[in-house]
Amino acid sequence: MSGILDFLKLLVHRRFSNKSKIEAYQFAELKSLIEFATSNSEFYSKTLHGVELNEIGDIKKLPIIHKNMLMSNFDQINTVGLTLDEVMAVAVEKELNKDYLGYYKDEFVIGLSSGTSGNKGLYITPKSLTERLPFVFLARSGIPLRYLPFKILFMLRVFSQGFNDINSPLISLKYLSTMTPVDEIIRQINQGKINVLMAPPSLCRMLLPVAHRIVKPLKMIVTYAEVLEKEEKTRLSDVFQCRVIEIYQGSEGQFASACSLGNLHINEDLIYVELLDENYKEVTSSHIAASHMIATNLVNRAQPLIRYEMNDLIVLDDPCPCGSRFRTIEKILGRHDDILYFKKKDGSIQHIFPDLFSRWIITSSENIREYKVIQQSDHSLMILLDPILSREQSELIESVRSRLNIELSSYDIEYSIDIRCETIALPANRSKFKRFEVAKDIIRS
Repeated sequence: MSGILDFLKLLVHRRFSNKSKIEAYQFAELKSLIEFATSNSEFYSKTLHGVELNEIGDIKKLPIIHKNMLMSNFDQINTVGLTLDEVMAVAVEKELNKDYLGYYKDEFVIGLSSGTSGNKGLYITPKSLTERLPFVFLARSGIPLRYLPFKILFMLRVFSQGFNDINSPLISLKYLSTMTPVDEIIRQINQGKINVLMAPPSLCRMLLPVAHRIVKPLKMIVTYAEVLEKEEKTRLSDVFQCRVIEIYQGSEGQFASACSLGNLHINEDLIYVELLDENYKEVTSSHIAASHMIATNLVNRAQPLIRYEMNDLIVLDDPCPCGSRFRTIEKILGRHDDILYFKKKDGSIQHIFPDLFSRWIITSSENIREYKVIQQSDHSLMILLDPILSREQSELIESVRSRLNIELSSYDIEYSIDIRCETIALPANRSKFKRFEVAKDIIRS
């Protein structure tokens, strides 16, 4: 019953008639969140004590936190009694064992993220939220209800319990790793009579040459995890002969989803997003890139994120003709990392997506502040590591090398790796940092 109420509530919210009503709802949710956080989180009871809020704009009185602060105060921020050491151990073990399903302590989904900064971030989502995902997905996936029942092929580096909970009588969601060979992906689409493909743009690009082999045309493609350029969206739509939309979400929250016209709207009732310029003044105009993006998750109380600075940035668009007053996103400014390519011992080429390679690196050691991967024309790798503790460089290099040897060997590929430690300075525009760079003339097929 609560799921149906969620569905109806989310549909109604998209029809808020004006900005004032949206802000009134956000303010009520924010006050409730802060009251809960100050009563149940040691960190927030100290940092938010005595701050008086009279309207949503007063949120600027609250301090901004970032990932390093979140991790340093993990035990004091979460409200469910979890400690950083225990949760990190579980998250890393799941990565090493490639076992991503199940709830931690039968109550929580644990998200491990590297984001734009190299070190790890841990995010907690309670079971009470993930179990309501089927109805939230129906209301905010951007997939028209006329396509029910949804037969979805979902592709990402890993499949977590949160995604698994989306399965329901109206939604059949089959998972494949992004490392799955193209021929097998096409076979699964045809065998499962898939009508919705959900995958990162880079994976969709790999399917372009074989799109004609899909027996029953797709109804829709939904992309995520990477930036979808307008030109690429048009190309995918033309080749697959279906609508292409994107959703924008991360471990920190469900940021945006597509409307009936396919435009991306901020989920203003789930997350409060502040866009600020270099002087921390609010950016409200469309087509202008902000310098800071601050997010407050209004619905997750297991790990309250209040004024959390993101590494992504967005550019607002003009109001959408669909009628929703939720702000519209013109562009997400994220990384444009390259896919790595390696020669297999049988002469074929094996691709490895950067998000998977990234996990291998960040789960190798706690002593990584930042890193960069450069692949040369001969497929060799140079990996630059920026350590937190400079005195332990040799141990860090050996730890990363050992992990990569294990993972790369499992794909029966030929590889050469040079690992070095040096300081890596992020550019002023953090969203433009490219962590994976591959030579343009590398053999890709």
